[in-house]
Amino acid sequence: MLAGTPIGDPSDASPRLRAALAGADVVAAEDTRRLRRLARDLEVEVTGRVVSYHDANESARTGELLDLLRSGQRVLVVTDAGMPSVSDPGYRLVTAAVEAGVRVTAVPGPSAVLTAVAVSGLPVDRFCFEGFLPRKQGERAARLRALADEPRTLVFFEAPHRLAASLDAMAHAFGPARRAAVCRELTKTYEEVRRGGLGELAVWAAEGVRGEITVVVAGAQPAAPAEVVDLVVEVLARVEAGSRLKDATAEVAAAHGVGRRHLYQAVLAERDEGASRSSGPGPAD
Repeated sequence: MLAGTPIGDPSDASPRLRAALAGADVVAAEDTRRLRRLARDLEVEVTGRVVSYHDANESARTGELLDLLRSGQRVLVVTDAGMPSVSDPGYRLVTAAVEAGVRVTAVPGPSAVLTAVAVSGLPVDRFCFEGFLPRKQGERAARLRALADEPRTLVFFEAPHRLAASLDAMAHAFGPARRAAVCRELTKTYEEVRRGGLGELAVWAAEGVRGEITVVVAGAQPAAPAEVVDLVVEVLARVEAGSRLKDATAEVAAAHGVGRRHLYQAVLAERDEGASRSSGPGPAD
């Protein structure tokens, strides 16, 4: 059984979570000390065996937990905050249990992803969770370039000491005006949601930000037909000045916050049409 734990305020814990902690034969916790603290805050006595289950030992411990499940024991998986397997340990065990025909269920609970999307003020009808961005600058830039045309709202986790660099990279890839929200310390005493353009948020974060961070970014919007004409002209002018077509398209798309692929196709169509016009039909016989 997977159990969602509070992402900040212990009073968000459900009665089902309390019952699951008290009744499990084995509790696999990302951090056993934080589990003990949560149980104390909830006034729950964990009578089952407590084992650690985190990134470093997940591969090795999954087999052990699967054997316990096969023997009929009730195994409860919890992480430090939120739902197991969502950017946290748990996925491997769920996959192994499903393949072995062992029933998997969940105690729903708070989620930083859903909470951040809900309070961001950005579209929530379609969104995708991207987890943590790569730490290395080049890999991070490549990941963001691949997401520049994603029309769905994007959700990221980020460490506070990397937030400014990540927001700056997003501003370069998506455009400084792309709307976003930085959600800090959700459900906790010093909860803060900062909304604005990516460029503006990058400047704010450069002063230093603390706490657990979730970033929500608006998806790419297709340019209006009239705007596309102006942007195509701008791209072609850059190409005429010596820029590569793909580079010019990416720069213009980011500067105006529009989808790169959509603009690129429009530029190609205009070039093809222009070539057709210039060649034209030959003189009549």
